[in-house]
Amino acid sequence: MANYNIVSDIGDAIVKLLREGMVPDIIPNTEGIGVCHPSDKGDVSLGICLYDIRRNNDIDTTERIAVGNDKLRAPSFYLDLYYMITAYSSSDIKFRSLEEAKIIGRMMQIIEGNPVFKPELYGNAFANMKYQPRIEMLDLDNEEKHRIWNIPDKPYKLSVFYKVYPVEIESERVKSITRVSETDFTIGQIDNRE
Repeated sequence: MANYNIVSDIGDAIVKLLREGMVPDIIPNTEGIGVCHPSDKGDVSLGICLYDIRRNNDIDTTERIAVGNDKLRAPSFYLDLYYMITAYSSSDIKFRSLEEAKIIGRMMQIIEGNPVFKPELYGNAFANMKYQPRIEMLDLDNEEKHRIWNIPDKPYKLSVFYKVYPVEIESERVKSITRVSETDFTIGQIDNRE
């Protein structure tokens, strides 16, 4: 189970994975990959932007969880996180598109090779989860991509869109319960009735 930090932990885990696979071969230093909004990217060469969060309704969340012997926790809820990953090259304009395509290609290769948030790849935040989150590429048309980009005065840049799901957040609602501590059975004979 995970607390509310899991939303930021997912972004950190994606950054960590990409840094391990892309620095220094594709991107010169670790600071070149980070979580940012396209309108405020700074010196980032590969930006990861969380652009939407939705409730995941595919998982039944009615089961309460025992906490010790005298408490029950309300069920966790699950989210789907949506990311836009964009390459930004500072190369000469003649080489910029090729450089950005190279960055995007390597990023996609790394993510496709590591689609499940396993603790050994993505960190201990994912160790005790009932469902391991997955990351999968979304198949969006150009109109949807441009609508998500939606930054005035900045032309759309080549971006790839991903969904991470299911992301569990445990409930803070805990209810005290009283367990059955003794029972009383009466044993007797039932009269035969006709």
